[in-house]
Amino acid sequence: MSFSQEVKEELSRVLPAARHCQIAELAAIISMCGRIVISARDRYSLKIHTENPGVAKSYRELLCQAFHVAPEVAVRTNRSARTGSVYTVTVNEHDQAVRILQAVKLLDENEEIGENLSIVDNVVIMKDCCKRAFLRGVFMASGSISDPGKSYHFEIVCETWEKAQQLSEIIKTFKIDSKIVERKKHFVVYIKEGEGIVDILNVMQAHISLMNLENVRILKEMRNSVNRQVNCETANLTKTVNAAFKQGEDIRYIENTIGLSALPEVLQEAARLRLEHPDASLKELGETMMPPIGKSGVNHRLKRIREIALELRGKEDNEK
Repeated sequence: MSFSQEVKEELSRVLPAARHCQIAELAAIISMCGRIVISARDRYSLKIHTENPGVAKSYRELLCQAFHVAPEVAVRTNRSARTGSVYTVTVNEHDQAVRILQAVKLLDENEEIGENLSIVDNVVIMKDCCKRAFLRGVFMASGSISDPGKSYHFEIVCETWEKAQQLSEIIKTFKIDSKIVERKKHFVVYIKEGEGIVDILNVMQAHISLMNLENVRILKEMRNSVNRQVNCETANLTKTVNAAFKQGEDIRYIENTIGLSALPEVLQEAARLRLEHPDASLKELGETMMPPIGKSGVNHRLKRIREIALELRGKEDNEK
């Protein structure tokens, strides 16, 4: 089971206690994957189609709790569907369908079909608890989330720009940043940052999935921190080895031209210790000197040796 499926499975087990929250979650599911069927005699029926059994289960339970309606559930095999099955949940009774559609504000009092996309005036999502339920239903019906071990990506696919904008505004009421992109004639509301995805999971009450994601985030951050430290130490070690190699070359060049005895006594000591300890750091070299000196003092002496070697090389080139 993918992480996205795990989240939806967890959300399908969250049943709001308050009827207004149940209606908000129903509104979300119907809005994203519902269809109103009107017969030749102007009789309404309400259907949702989904590939996710958790969505069908939640939708059925919400209808039973909020409206005491027992819808018909049908399952058919579909080879083109990723899950191999498509679930259809239908309310065939006209009066029941009308009552549900009016409650979720998809029908007005004159039984005219419409959808109130307003954020401020939409009574279905006036309360924060209802917004949470709405987001939960929307994600179950049309959302997905990537495996956090690979990347951080949360998205919900909407059929229209208006729905995407509405959804993005609802998410922003919880101080979570979301963006919208058009993809294949659909509009996708998405969140990329790991912290934002943690927050939206908390809003939807997917607490187990949230903890699983946080565990992955912690492990990734620890791994990245260790990698950065190792890379830094490797880079410093490489730099130290390269510097020591060049210092050794300079010292041997001086030794083969004018001899180390031509150097001041403090430089002779630094040169001798560098040849004896080619892998030692400047700090370690300083601790072996008599008397011991600091890192900057050792660096100054080796730089002076470098300057002398460069002067000798310059004279040799001029003589040639």
